[in-house]
Amino acid sequence: MISNKINTALKGLPKIPGDKSISHRSIIIPSISNGICEVSNLLKSDDVINTLEAFKCMGVNITEQNGKVTIYGKGMNSLKKPKKEIYLGNSGTSARLLAGLLSSQSFNSKLIGDKSLSSRPMKRISDPLKKMNAEIYDNNGKLPMEIKGKELLSTSIDIKIPSAQIKSGIILAALNTNGTTEIVENHISRDHTEIMLQSFEADIDILKNNSKKIIKIKGKKELISKNIDVPCDLSSSAFFIVAAIINDDSKIKLCNININPTRNGILIALEKMGADINYFNERTSNNEKVCDIEVSNSKLTGCDLDSDFSKLMIDEYPILAVAASFADSPSIFRGLGELRVKESDRLNLIMLNLQRCGVKCKIENDDLHIFPSKNFDIKNKSIKTDYDHRIAMAFAVMGTKIGPLKIEDANSINTSFPSFVDEFNKIGAHIS
Repeated sequence: MISNKINTALKGLPKIPGDKSISHRSIIIPSISNGICEVSNLLKSDDVINTLEAFKCMGVNITEQNGKVTIYGKGMNSLKKPKKEIYLGNSGTSARLLAGLLSSQSFNSKLIGDKSLSSRPMKRISDPLKKMNAEIYDNNGKLPMEIKGKELLSTSIDIKIPSAQIKSGIILAALNTNGTTEIVENHISRDHTEIMLQSFEADIDILKNNSKKIIKIKGKKELISKNIDVPCDLSSSAFFIVAAIINDDSKIKLCNININPTRNGILIALEKMGADINYFNERTSNNEKVCDIEVSNSKLTGCDLDSDFSKLMIDEYPILAVAASFADSPSIFRGLGELRVKESDRLNLIMLNLQRCGVKCKIENDDLHIFPSKNFDIKNKSIKTDYDHRIAMAFAVMGTKIGPLKIEDANSINTSFPSFVDEFNKIGAHIS
């Protein structure tokens, strides 16, 4: 894929796909609930399709018609033993959530993924599950992962890593476990699982104690299906938001965007830098906060973000780094160690590719320092992505300002945003 420099402003109303995190959960939770769930605006990306196929291969009746997905759930223990290994592609969310869910089932299963997923850490979910008596065998802490389904034991689990995937995997295991499981979350993370389970009438209590969050799940209570309208993805919106901010005379509007306060750090950070962002029609949908957003070209100032910000926006640092490259002063983004274990070593790739684009930057410990310049002396027009969709999209946006840039492995974008190129070109970009 080549991202070319444009001579016209970005203007219009790009269509942002359904939220990826909520889309995964909109398949998983209805599949173990009682009743029929009609899901609107489900993201049809590679990652979500792999989750969908996983539940089909476990016997869940799922149909698609008129742009809606209908899931016929038959309860907590209605899943069937899959006839083959469950392939999850590049989706860490699918792997960690299914590890928890399948640990308490009555059958054995095996999770596998592509090369990228098979290199990512899984002990962070298997270790806490083993405290519940789960029987899991992995490959030196990575996929493939064999799960021997069995009755689990309720206990108290303390989560140190700020990860919604770990928390959600444990919650899904607890749903089918006798007694009350307590999860102590020491750092904020996305709460889409808790929100949806409350809507589906799970026996779940949440207590916030200063910076900690205590979640108590009483297991074996059947869930009752509700229809779901998936809001549009803020993480996917971020690429359009930054593109409008950095390109002259640009102004775009984004509709029905999820602004859940556990993941809106990108908006807070950009506003801190001086971005012109306005919010309209704020409301709730399935207990999630949504709104419409209008963004205009803005003059940015660099900022210093402490490590707490990473808990609100770890996925958005690639595109925030692009924005910071066009600010009037330096930026420091602190505490980005978690970026090293995403779909790639994102922290190193951000630095490498910014340097290729002529941006002076460095990494000290887990802190990223960016020193913007008015002149971009492009060292290498080829962007290395290591098949990471967010790196690919972030530097496609970079190319709209300084291009042309050649984005390697651009098909990785299909894992989260298959219509990315079409939607960008609709508002005036030139990506081929």
